[in-house]
Parts: sequence; C-alpha cells; structure tokens
Amino acid sequence: MPQTSPYEIELSDAEREKLESLARKYTAPYQEVVRAKIVLLASEGYSNCEIAGRLDLPRQIVSKWRQRYFQERADGLADQERSGRPPTFSPSGEGANQSLGL
Repeated sequence: MPQTSPYEIELSDAEREKLESLARKYTAPYQEVVRAKIVLLASEGYSNCEIAGRLDLPRQIVSKWRQRYFQERADGLADQERSGRPPTFSPSGEGANQSLGL
C-alpha cells in the first residue's frame, strides 16, 4: 500500500505564481527550479514517488523539500548554513593569488 505524505501543500495564488515563475526561469539556479517544481507538483496532489519519477529524483529528496516547504513556506526552499570549514578562497579568486604568493 503506498504511503501518503502527511505534509499536504496548499498554495495561495501569490505563492503559486511565484513558484511557477521560478520553475520557468532558465537563468535560475537548477536547485531552485527543481525545488519549486517539487512544491508545485505536491500542491497538485501528487505523491512523493510520483514526483520523484517525474523529476528523476530520489524519493527522499522530494520528501525533504516537501516537508521543509510545509514547515517554513518559501524560506524553507533556501539552502541552510552548513557545518565545516569556511571557504578559503573568495568566489572572485582574489584570495588564490595571495595564498600562492603571486
């Protein structure tokens, strides 16, 4: 018997419009587009397994983002701080030359 998610997603018109816009953007980061699509499909009543199959993702990933959106709404789709060593080089590459003595 298929398991159903306890996290039923209901979107307001504004939320749906924002997520649909994000899901259509070619210039948006891939992760953000996928997360928006997960939430949109969840709001249409699809199960985690069905969403995973449509988007070619593991079911656990779909479940994670569905739950995060349910609990935190749009803020839940953003990446959270990660533990570990902070980056050594700046994205612009300025730190690379300094650490090499150039």
